[in-house]
Amino acid sequence: MRLVKITSAIALVGFTAACATSGANYQPVIDGAVSPNYSNDLAQCQALASQQGAFDSTTGQKAVAGAAVAGGTTAVFNNKGTNARDAALVGAAVGLTAGALDQQKNKEAIIKNCMRQRGYNVVG
Repeated sequence: MRLVKITSAIALVGFTAACATSGANYQPVIDGAVSPNYSNDLAQCQALASQQGAFDSTTGQKAVAGAAVAGGTTAVFNNKGTNARDAALVGAAVGLTAGALDQQKNKEAIIKNCMRQRGYNVVG
């Protein structure tokens, strides 16, 4: 069972890293007419967003918090051998995933703001 937890945690982190650019590919919903430069404007805004890393600045803190909460809780309530270590690894993976998802939202916000500054009525 322990190997399944560790393998799942590693797969979760790998999946998250593979999705690192998905926020930069975001296409906002525009209300109204778009200019002839829309494709260029969108490409430039997406390039700006893609310059951000895969994780936000608080990812490390989230990983540590996830590891501490999961490992500590397991140690107190179900301490059998290496359960606390395994739970800490899974908690850290969850923290890393949360940081990556937050960074995707940040990239989408960058694209929305960039497009608004270029005169588009971004609604979503």
